[in-house]
Order: sequence, then C-alpha cells, then structure tokens
Amino acid sequence: MGSGEQRGEPGPGGGGQGQGQVKASRWALVPPPARAALEPAARPGRAEPERGSGNPGRMVSIALEVTCSFVAWLFLYACCCYWNKGRSYEWSCRLVTLLHGVIVTCLSGYAALLDGPWPLTHAGSPNTALQIHVLSLTLGYFIFDLGWCLYFQTEGDLMLLHHTLSICGMIMVLGLGKSATEVNAVVFVSEITNPLLQTRWFLREMGRYHTLLGDIVDFFFVSLFLVLRIGGGALIMHAMVTSPDPSWLLKAGGLAMYVVSLGFMVEICRFVRRKMMKKNISWTGLRSVNAPVKTNGHLTAH
Repeated sequence: MGSGEQRGEPGPGGGGQGQGQVKASRWALVPPPARAALEPAARPGRAEPERGSGNPGRMVSIALEVTCSFVAWLFLYACCCYWNKGRSYEWSCRLVTLLHGVIVTCLSGYAALLDGPWPLTHAGSPNTALQIHVLSLTLGYFIFDLGWCLYFQTEGDLMLLHHTLSICGMIMVLGLGKSATEVNAVVFVSEITNPLLQTRWFLREMGRYHTLLGDIVDFFFVSLFLVLRIGGGALIMHAMVTSPDPSWLLKAGGLAMYVVSLGFMVEICRFVRRKMMKKNISWTGLRSVNAPVKTNGHLTAH
C-alpha cells in the first residue's frame, strides 16, 4: 500500500469519492457528545433548517415577537386614551392606526422596493429577517384592531373580513417560512392609503374637512387607492397565482383579499360620485347667484 493511500489522499480520477470517505471517517472518530454539539454546523452535507414550521425555535421567537407587538400597540392605545381624556375612544384608536400606517408603510416599502426580493418575480421565496419583523409588527396591530372593532362594534362586515383574512394570511406566511415577499408587498399597497384615510376622519372631527385641505386629502387617497391597491394589487396577485411556489391556500386567500379591495373600491366610487354631485350643485348655485340679471333693458318688477 502506497504512502498516499495510507494518508487517505485520492488517487488519479478518485478525488471526490476519496475526500468524502476521509470526511466521513474523521467524523466517525468524533465522540458522540461532541458530535451532537457540533452536528448542526460540522456535519458534512447537513442543510440549514428552514424558517417557519420546520424550526420550532424560530416559531417561538416569532410568536414572542407578535405578542410583544400586540402588547405595544395596546399600551400605546392606553396612553392615547389617558392623554386624550376629553376625546372618544375612537379618536385614540385612530391615532394608533395612523401611527401604524406611517411606520408599516415605510418599513414594508423599504422591504419590497429596496431590500428585496422583488415580489413580482420572486413570489413564494423564503422569508427574510426584515420581512418577518414587518409582518410580526403588523400582525400584532391587526389582532389589536380586530379586537377593538369587535368590542366597540364600529366597523361593517367588509372591514371585519379584511382584518380576518389579513391575520390568517400573515400567520400562514410566518408559519410556512415563505411567501412573505408578496404578502409584504400587499401590506405596502394596502397601508399606504391608511394615513390619508385617518387624516380625513380627523379633519371631519375638527370641522375642517369641507376645505381645500380636505379636497387634497381626498384626491390623493382615491388616486393612491386606485393606482396602488387596485392596480398594483392586481400585479401582485397575478405574480402570486402564476408562480408555482406559493401555497394554493395562500393564493386563495390573496384572491379573497383582492375581492375585498374591490368591495372597498365600489364604496369609494360611490363616495366620489356623491361628492362630485354636491360640488356640482354648489358650483351651479354659486354661478346663479353671481350671474347678472337679464331684463332686456327694462327694470324688473319688485
């Protein structure tokens, strides 16, 4: 036997098999206690566990993060109620909703547009750390807001369905460990109009809605809703449905969410129609008041 074979070095044409045998033999010499401690990192060919249901420790971490998010939003709501004792509970809740909309719009927009991956080409890809944090933060808020809406019974069936589908979708994505890319993009196009929606409500409460500022807020709200939530949402849904990676149940939930958005669009179109009719009546009345009186050169009777 040659010296090279005694050292376990590969002969001509047997490099890969020889190296694998050497690694396996060396691994067999490691004592069992040390082998158990080093196995996740040192075991040849061992794959890293996937985020989500395949990693119980990761799921416990996500559950703890969602719980902390829920407690944080609840605590913020309690503080708003304390600081605004002269206001209604809805005032405080909408302050929390406004803050959530601004924060999550910025975070989800950064995750979707800058950090990646691109949702229109990578639907069903594994969750990134930033996407998990954003969805955990959002999930905690939606649980808080759904509980508030059910307790005070201030919202209709469409909004309750929207919140329920959102919660189920985020739980599924965090549990599966994938598809947060497209769900995060849906959060972005959905929440970007939320600060404007809350601003409309606060302007109405303060008696400043029927002003130029109210018209500007309405214009940007309707425009962003139609362009991003309806137009952008359709692109995201197409990418999700045509990709083979996302779960079929997630695809069905995404389509249901888009149908809910179409329901909101119908309500918004009705609102725009009513507002334009009121504006038209107001402008017609103003023109009739300011129009000169035609008398054909004769004085009108008094």
